[in-house]
Amino acid sequence: MTRTPVKLTFEQYLEYDDGTDNRYELFDGELRAVPSESFLNGRIARFLLVQFMFFVGLDRVITHILELQVQGSPQNRFPDLVVVEEIHLELLDKRQTITLNMPPPQLAVEVVSPYRNQGDDNYQRDYIEKRQQYQERGIPEYWIVDPQAQIVTVLLLVNGKYQSTKFTGSQQIVSRTFPELQLTAAQVLSANN
Repeated sequence: MTRTPVKLTFEQYLEYDDGTDNRYELFDGELRAVPSESFLNGRIARFLLVQFMFFVGLDRVITHILELQVQGSPQNRFPDLVVVEEIHLELLDKRQTITLNMPPPQLAVEVVSPYRNQGDDNYQRDYIEKRQQYQERGIPEYWIVDPQAQIVTVLLLVNGKYQSTKFTGSQQIVSRTFPELQLTAAQVLSANN
């Protein structure tokens, strides 16, 4: 964990550079390193990148490096995959951060890291904390891809609240944002056509 001598504001954090490629989340002014992704998480994110790029283009699908400013603690998140709007392409020129004064992305996807139970940090982070933060941020669609439970949960923002639908096995995933998408839960979970 990185300790900063003083508590940083989000604006100070945006200017922070320790000369490494490390990613950090800002918790109450203190930096915490974001752990690296597992091979499976990366494979699923890359698979989805290829699927979404056919509909929106390669520039608008970003894996692991795009940062979202959110309300609460931490003040930022790094989704496994994000589909951005055209407007974001020019706004992200200096730094790959969508701040609160920018429109939300179209889609955020999180691949849940292994967990022991529903009280585990990995489970809580993706199913509870990020869900709340992404809902408050107004992200229209949020996917939770859970390889352990073999479920893809699609959350759609309806009147400011997420409504969830779970997909398993050979069920085709239904996306309001990307209705032309032709993927089953099994294809996503195995990262295989």
